[in-house]
Amino acid sequence: MLLFEEMGLDPMLLLSVKELGFEVPTPIQEKTIPALLKERTDILAFAQTGTGKTAAFGLPVVQLTDPGLKATQALVLCPTRELCMQITNDLTRFAAHKPGMTIVPVYGGASINDQIKKLEKGAAIVVATPGRAVDLINRKKLILSRVKWLVLDEADEMLSMGFKDDLDTILSLTPSDRQTLLFSATMPHEMMAIAAKYMKSPLEISTGKMNAGAENVSHEYFMVHARDRYEALKRIADVNPRIYGIVFCRTRIETKEVADNLIRDGYNADALHGDLSQDQRDIVMNRFRNRHLQILVATDVAARGLDVNDLTHIINYNLPDDPEIYIHRSGRTGRAGKKGISISILHLKETGKLKDIERMLGKKMERKPVPTGRDICEKQLFNLVDKVEKVEVNTEEIENYLQVIFRKLEWLDREDLIRHFISVEFNRFLEAYQNAPDLNVEHHETSSRKNRQENFQGENRREKRNSSYDRADRTDRTGRSNPDASRWQRKGISFSRFFMNMGKNDQLDKKEIIQLINRQMPGKSVEIGQIEVMRNFSFFEIDHRYERDIQKAFQKVQFNGKRIGVESARPKE
Repeated sequence: MLLFEEMGLDPMLLLSVKELGFEVPTPIQEKTIPALLKERTDILAFAQTGTGKTAAFGLPVVQLTDPGLKATQALVLCPTRELCMQITNDLTRFAAHKPGMTIVPVYGGASINDQIKKLEKGAAIVVATPGRAVDLINRKKLILSRVKWLVLDEADEMLSMGFKDDLDTILSLTPSDRQTLLFSATMPHEMMAIAAKYMKSPLEISTGKMNAGAENVSHEYFMVHARDRYEALKRIADVNPRIYGIVFCRTRIETKEVADNLIRDGYNADALHGDLSQDQRDIVMNRFRNRHLQILVATDVAARGLDVNDLTHIINYNLPDDPEIYIHRSGRTGRAGKKGISISILHLKETGKLKDIERMLGKKMERKPVPTGRDICEKQLFNLVDKVEKVEVNTEEIENYLQVIFRKLEWLDREDLIRHFISVEFNRFLEAYQNAPDLNVEHHETSSRKNRQENFQGENRREKRNSSYDRADRTDRTGRSNPDASRWQRKGISFSRFFMNMGKNDQLDKKEIIQLINRQMPGKSVEIGQIEVMRNFSFFEIDHRYERDIQKAFQKVQFNGKRIGVESARPKE
């Protein structure tokens, strides 16, 4: 294993590394730092969030950047304001002993005039979100002509958030001899297209199996009826009294409901969702980072850029539509060699999604029984005993009160005193879970349901699948369902598959896609095949004879104020 001292880092950078407490390089740092310092090759790196990739690109970029040159030499692109600020803070700490280094963050939701003033003073390194970067480029305030290093951090997230056009614009305006560094946890089709178009024979660096979950994260699930999902969540929180985790929900409405219910029931929780103002969001995130909150309830979109260490649990209140989102979620725990737990609360219709996730993980998720009242009381009891045993006693301050306390409790012997003390907390859980029902869906119930579903035909068979891709029926141009695919086979029609950069988060559904195709190709009888609408993107099929027409038709089309991107995609195997 290479140590930091053996990688070619300057003494001033090594001093920063030591002050930050870095001891042993992470795998991504060990592979990336020497490559960046020694060669001018592009790098395509696959690494999960929390693997130390900011230092992997940040240390060499800070070392190689000339603080005496006022022009922007390095541009780091990332998907969110929070990540932009975090990367800026990290780079600033790396450059603590390099005088004159200017690092400027630019992002939406803040005064663009203030950011322009900082850029005009000179910024050797700029950290930016794509939208704000394009805005500043159009205003001729962010000048890219001297950029030597272009970093795309969490590139897959930027694509899933609809920044493809902005990335194309920025990449096309930077010098052709720049060094491009692309960091991504996954490698979707559109990512490969960007790499092929803008990178030159990149060195591929991987710190593990792409799309696989972290090895030190255990994956568990509970099977309950949908109506019991919240009660199961409470039991998970109660049986883990030291929980410090994120609960992921599907929608902002569900996020608010779950968080409100947890707060009402006395849990140390709050919500993070799209209805919050930036100031409210910052307050919630700071409370969570400082551990003033134990449980954060969030949507995937709202949690982007929230990078918090030492999370004990990730809880999926719903399984995501896309298995890769599950990988992203679970990668937020189990970092820096610590253990983490990814828990999913499933109901019977989600077994198809479970199998898709297990295929991507390359391992089975362990089914666990929902904790009983006895399990919870026992765990809480011993947690209380541990807290009492390890509590710091301020002898001097408490001394003045002890005589009164001793007289008050002198009628209790040692055993009774312990019983009374423990019962103060213990009785609360005994009362809460007295006669608590068993929430587990019995195995025979699951099996019998599966057997019944296996006898269904057509639409019911597809409902049983209920996979992460929400499999669509074949449709005609009016949107009517036709599950009999042989209709097209008899006509001799084959389909071409297309990717669209919008999904459910953009209020797009199957009907809207059909209407969009009809509007953009008037007068043409185009057969439409499968349509799959996911969270941030979609896939659809049309008669292969119209493949070129459809791409041309969607070149300048917008939906709800956002430009639609349509690209050819390989059909699913």
